[in-house]
Amino acid sequence: MTEIQVLPPKLPHKLTRNLTLTLSPERWPIAGSFAISRGAKTEAVVVVAELGNGQQRGRGECVPYARYGESVESVTMAIEAIRPRLTQGLTREALQTALPPGAARNALDCAFWDLEAKASHRPVHELAGLPAPHELITAFTISLGTPAEMAAVARKSAGRTLLKIKLGGNDSHGGDPARIAAVRASARQSALIVDANEGWNEGNLAANLAACARADVVLVEQPLPEGQDGALARLVRPIPVCADESAHDRSSLPSLAGKYDAVNIKLDKAGGMTEALAMAKAASQAGFAIMAGCMVATSLAMAPAMLLAQVAHFVDLDGPLLLAKDRANGLRYTDSLVYPATQELWG
Repeated sequence: MTEIQVLPPKLPHKLTRNLTLTLSPERWPIAGSFAISRGAKTEAVVVVAELGNGQQRGRGECVPYARYGESVESVTMAIEAIRPRLTQGLTREALQTALPPGAARNALDCAFWDLEAKASHRPVHELAGLPAPHELITAFTISLGTPAEMAAVARKSAGRTLLKIKLGGNDSHGGDPARIAAVRASARQSALIVDANEGWNEGNLAANLAACARADVVLVEQPLPEGQDGALARLVRPIPVCADESAHDRSSLPSLAGKYDAVNIKLDKAGGMTEALAMAKAASQAGFAIMAGCMVATSLAMAPAMLLAQVAHFVDLDGPLLLAKDRANGLRYTDSLVYPATQELWG
């Protein structure tokens, strides 16, 4: 794995004064519906923060997530509360303590990185001490549905290298073991990741993991609810288990030891690329495999996550593929590959 170096801000001090801030809530329709164990949605609601210094502008996109008590209103209020500090010289480094981990800080952190790149005329990967990014295999997500519905989508996606299937449904139609088997039968060559989104319990955990093992699933995400996942430490896990909802920033890592084999790092949970890179380094040193994940969002949110993904074992950055339409200058997706952002988009 590439050694991660999170470098201090490079933005000249004079450019951190009198920064302008523009916030734009946006709604992006999803192609069809996106369903997980907690429900379904038909649009991605994001907030775009834009920082300007009179010459350049930097953008960052976040997804307010109700699972963590976030909304467009709460994220907007959190960012607006530190607007005065932007005119007083707030830096990306100071931002890490000015706001807690979460979507609000992510939008500003990524906007700072983008602005820093434009002001220094250097790409973000250089500023972060990372090698130039390259294309990666990304998972493609199949929403929760009946076994027949999920099998139909899997057949259409059977040529993809890596599929991620959402589970955590009720026991109708044979429950999650039937869903797993149906997807595997329809996509025999694809590697499979399973994401239960906290939808399993201690009673069905062993049976569901056994069904995953029979289908040669390579990773299971967050089978049990956050805070109720102690059973994972008492179970011989037949396949690696990844923390998602239980993993936020670096402070959450000690509580995952012994229960999880991997952590899903998302910029919206960690509070931006700065913390996400630091978390990846700490998680790797603690023996966890790294997954680079995303919320359903546009390519502007995926662009900084692509730099995190360069040091990940599993990549799940298919958010724009789930939308009816992506924003201009979006990431390029070809078959199972996703390519780094152009400077017209970010960084």
